[in-house]
Amino acid sequence: MNIRKPVVFAYDITKNKTRYKVLRILKEWRLDGQKSVHECRLKLRQAEELFIEINERLNPKTDLLLMAWLEPHRSVLYRGIGKNSVSRKIWYMG
Repeated sequence: MNIRKPVVFAYDITKNKTRYKVLRILKEWRLDGQKSVHECRLKLRQAEELFIEINERLNPKTDLLLMAWLEPHRSVLYRGIGKNSVSRKIWYMG
């Protein structure tokens, strides 16, 4: 299937230079992001390629990369109110 699905990338990178490179890569793909967590809408192949591209820049002994698919039919859990409070409805386009 060539459907774009929501996916979240999160990372913990020790070196500032590497962290900045990864951020630049993700900015090309993301819908939104905050610090080291970024939401994207990607096809399966795009997500795999992006994961590999980022992973090649990381130090496996000190850095961490997580990619998680979001399922639109599942409810979103949250706690607290962010600085920019918005509607709690989340729209997914399949």
